[in-house]
Amino acid sequence: MAPVFSKIGIIGAGVSGLAAAKQLAHHNPLVFEASDSIGGVWKHCSYSSTKLQSLRCDYEFSDFPWPDRDSTSFPSYTEILEYLTSYANHFDVLKFVRFNSKVVEIRFVGDREATDLTGKPGDYPTILPGHPVWEVAVQTNHSDTIECYAFEFLVVCIGKYGDVPKIPEFPRNKGPEIFQGKVLHTIDYCKLQKEETSQLLKGKKVAVIGFKKSAIDLALECAEENQGPEGQPCTMVVRTLHWTVPHYWIWGLPFYMFYSTRSSQFLHEKPNQSFLRTLLCLLLSPMRRGASKFIESYLLWKLPLQKYGLKPDHPFEEDYASCQMAIMPENFFSEADKGKILFKRASNWWFSKEGIEFDDNTKLEADVVFLQLVTMGRKSSKLSYQSLSVLC
Repeated sequence: MAPVFSKIGIIGAGVSGLAAAKQLAHHNPLVFEASDSIGGVWKHCSYSSTKLQSLRCDYEFSDFPWPDRDSTSFPSYTEILEYLTSYANHFDVLKFVRFNSKVVEIRFVGDREATDLTGKPGDYPTILPGHPVWEVAVQTNHSDTIECYAFEFLVVCIGKYGDVPKIPEFPRNKGPEIFQGKVLHTIDYCKLQKEETSQLLKGKKVAVIGFKKSAIDLALECAEENQGPEGQPCTMVVRTLHWTVPHYWIWGLPFYMFYSTRSSQFLHEKPNQSFLRTLLCLLLSPMRRGASKFIESYLLWKLPLQKYGLKPDHPFEEDYASCQMAIMPENFFSEADKGKILFKRASNWWFSKEGIEFDDNTKLEADVVFLQLVTMGRKSSKLSYQSLSVLC
């Protein structure tokens, strides 16, 4: 089967994929989207309560501002999807998108002659002699049909997160198979309807593994479903602590002043920086640590982190630099004060019939366990620069 030739291919129709399609529209790119809609994680990995963690004006395309960009509220995921749809329609990029088209293999051919499905040399030339060629195998409409494409340039826009959960491995007889309740990844929870989530959480003993944004939001949703004397608490199993913030103001100062101004950039090291820049960062390191301590003092005053044993041992700037910081949703700690959200610090844990066991010999009974762990890009488990199983 001879592949379809095109100059540029784009994988993914999320935020970056749409932006790439708009910028490269004069080349008529082909955009492959595995699902039936645009939006990426905002469409497939969001709860009903999911909101943007940045201000509206900080999360927009420079050539397509939000209709109400000066609003101080954080847009919901539905508002973000509406914004992305408006962007795609305004710049007419949907005509480039091929939905339900999952990339299952990428192969770099270079300036050599391409191959057919059997791995034998094809009877067609490369796109341009002396130019690189990328062969892409695409599975369409969830079928066994594989279509082959060849591109001179390939833009990968699958993002850091996806909708393929990565489940950890457990020792024999200590995994989910022996647990008598339900085990779900937070990605699976995102795909449920409102009625289904309510039925899953209400009146159930729920354990949420993790303390990042998706785990925090899920714990709050669980607490809200279990109001009243008959409601069961949700227990968050915390292995690694991260700093959380209530909003983007620190002691009356806007958050961006500490890390998002031109002058603040001189406080932080960058890859391949000059000797003078390294020396300057060294001289300004006390100011950098001071800014981190200043923010930490506000967070410890504003949030009951010490009360619940949730104060991280590492500086705030480490979480900010590695994008591990999370915005704490409203009413989270008020639900904790009511006993609807509990916390369990643990380094190691495993499943039992009744719930979870820990390395300190304690046990936690549970009806439902949610895993909030690493997720892989939707196509990343299949993408490689080597030949896999299906060759174009």
